[in-house]
Amino acid sequence: MTDDLTDETENTDTPVNAQTYAGFVALIGAPNAGKSTLLNQMVGQKVSIVSRKVQTTRTQIRGILTTDNVQIVFVDTPGIFRPKKRLERAMVGSAWDGVHDADNIVFLIDAKRGLDNDDVGDIIQGLKQANLQVDIALNKIDTVAKEKLIELAQELKDNNIVKDIFMISALNGYGTEKLKTHLQSKMPVSPFLYDPDDVSDLPIKLLAAEITREQILDLLHDELPYNATVETEIMEKVKSGAKTPLRIEQTIFVTRDAHKRILLGHKGHKIRTIGQRARAELAEILKRPVNLFLFVKVRENWQEDPARYDVWGLDFKR
Repeated sequence: MTDDLTDETENTDTPVNAQTYAGFVALIGAPNAGKSTLLNQMVGQKVSIVSRKVQTTRTQIRGILTTDNVQIVFVDTPGIFRPKKRLERAMVGSAWDGVHDADNIVFLIDAKRGLDNDDVGDIIQGLKQANLQVDIALNKIDTVAKEKLIELAQELKDNNIVKDIFMISALNGYGTEKLKTHLQSKMPVSPFLYDPDDVSDLPIKLLAAEITREQILDLLHDELPYNATVETEIMEKVKSGAKTPLRIEQTIFVTRDAHKRILLGHKGHKIRTIGQRARAELAEILKRPVNLFLFVKVRENWQEDPARYDVWGLDFKR
């Protein structure tokens, strides 16, 4: 992660002239398959937001895992589904871009839902058409009987898109070390692509906005539709180890006055709760006190504003 946000949990010193390996691994799947949870588990800290609401991830988010001589850049892509709106088309297009640009692909499937899902079927057909074979990660296996897992694995093999199948639980980490070791062995010879201390290439201003959006999705899961976005307007330069509070000002844009009222809540109760939760999480991630100021504005057509797509690295014209 840029701007001095580093992972200090492991020694990544690499001997001079040692052979190094590095590459990209795309995490793909239907919405809510658990890609963001797996990314955070692989990297060892939070770099992508997680929500009960489907289609939470809007753009490609890179999480970086570096060991002594291997670096994996995980690309958390938006969930692949049948898009209807401009933003949805851009998100799905970004996901498929991540597939074609990767050295390895992990197709994450919710084992509980199985293949009885149009989105999963569409992904399988897309992989077949592109003549791609992928590693399959059957996720949430702690919620499924062993017999069903065996049937599901065989059904996937019959589709001729499978390299290897891994049984995992991204939430509690079961099976993820085996998957990680496998992916490390598949990285091509290459110098490191990022500084060994980096855990993501997501700019901190964008990460801060995503953390606040995560709290909105969590608190207003059943009340507020997807028509809300967060922008970090002001953020002081992050200095490692600083003790003075970091000032962050963010604007939450919604499309209707009714959505603004929902977001504010009675006497501002909900927006205060969102701010408190986001502030606490940002302080933990940045290792520094945070003063977070939230403002809510109505912008009816923000989903048709090319500038918003540029911020997320999405193709507005797709």
